Amino acid sequence: MNEDHTLPSDQEHADRMKQIQAEMQARIAAAQEKRDLLIVHTGNGKGKSTAAFGMLARNLGHGRRSVVVQFVKSGDAAVARALQSPLLSWHRVGEGFTWDTQNRAADIESCRTGWDIALSALSDPDVRFVVLDELNVVLDYEYLPVAEVVAALKNRAPGRHVVVTGRNAPPGLIEAADLVTEMTEIKHPFKAGVKAQVGVEF
Repeated sequence: MNEDHTLPSDQEHADRMKQIQAEMQARIAAAQEKRDLLIVHTGNGKGKSTAAFGMLARNLGHGRRSVVVQFVKSGDAAVARALQSPLLSWHRVGEGFTWDTQNRAADIESCRTGWDIALSALSDPDVRFVVLDELNVVLDYEYLPVAEVVAALKNRAPGRHVVVTGRNAPPGLIEAADLVTEMTEIKHPFKAGVKAQVGVEF
């Protein structure tokens, strides 16, 4: 322990907080633009879909019609049940993880079905929030062309935020996005032999 370390005085702390407050207020005042966001959650850490579903709950709470298209995996039924709302349309188009299906042609077909649903949501004037869960994985496996997907996301009808989740987001999507968060795995119980838990993984 560093014995030379001393805590700031109450006055020093107050002065520092006032400085930070002034800096934040200046940033808030400067941020005048308001527009729909393309958001990407990627990385090898846990929580990408969970974070998107938290935003989904927030949008539903604001009375905003929302659509989820869940590619590849077929889980999160508990989330769908908890968020049941006349404002929410939830589509599962995957048959499970690709290492379970082991059928590239069928996976591509289901992804194309999901992408058609996504395109409909992106053009629907009543939809305000869209989650494209695990779409990054679809793009990484080249089940859908990256250029086609990025172009459609960039040219979507105004009035909706979009969140794309999954590992290995392609550079083109990252470049097009307004907000990108990379989840980094520091420690995971599965590697210690702990099975998936109700309420945590599903």
